[in-house]
Amino acid sequence: MDQATATVHRDSASCECSEMCRLCETRALSVCGPLEGNEFLSLQRLNHPVSFAARAVLFNQETPVRHVYSLVHGVVRLYKLLPDGRRQIVGFALPGDFLGLALADGYGFCADAVTAVSACRFSRDHFAEFAEHHPNVLRRLHDMATHELALAQQQMVLLGRRDAEEKIASFLLGLQQRWARISGRVSVTIDLPMGRQDIADFLGLTIETVSRTLNRMARDRLLVIVPDGVRVLDAAKLENLASA
Repeated sequence: MDQATATVHRDSASCECSEMCRLCETRALSVCGPLEGNEFLSLQRLNHPVSFAARAVLFNQETPVRHVYSLVHGVVRLYKLLPDGRRQIVGFALPGDFLGLALADGYGFCADAVTAVSACRFSRDHFAEFAEHHPNVLRRLHDMATHELALAQQQMVLLGRRDAEEKIASFLLGLQQRWARISGRVSVTIDLPMGRQDIADFLGLTIETVSRTLNRMARDRLLVIVPDGVRVLDAAKLENLASA
């Protein structure tokens, strides 16, 4: 590739990044949120925008960590494969979440797209070097790690002594809060892009139990099941179940 062609490719990539950043609705929550001016442009030069179709793999458990990702659109399923081949879903990444930065050389879990996904992808080494020289990014990563720890602690409680109805109520309200954090408003309709099998694997239930419990909640007028989600009818009762 000659110098002129290389310049065209770099300019094209730069334009794609700029357009992606201009349209990004989650920048305030993302790792780049604290950056302005030249600092932001410096990080933008390291960015390689990527897209994944639904069910496409972002990375696999224990494969070498070469890239980190800042999720822009879509939902990503995070799961660990157990030695006996079973799957334990450990979380769902939403827009604004950051994936892949860990001390280990290999990814600690698998990640694949639940819906179509777009993300900012960075070389792990280049991003780590950038973060070392930009305290604002380090603080944002610390905040993100604290948020992930809080979600992990909630998951431990979910998998503990709660019954199926309490687990599902807590899951729905937790997801509602996360969507509200992204959109800036609380909606009575909770998007559920993940399937019931995914919800079951996340909550340590069977798919039959998840379906039966959601249907019972609908009969009891706690919620209405709508395409790709649920609409909350009785928020107070749902909150009581979640806090039991």
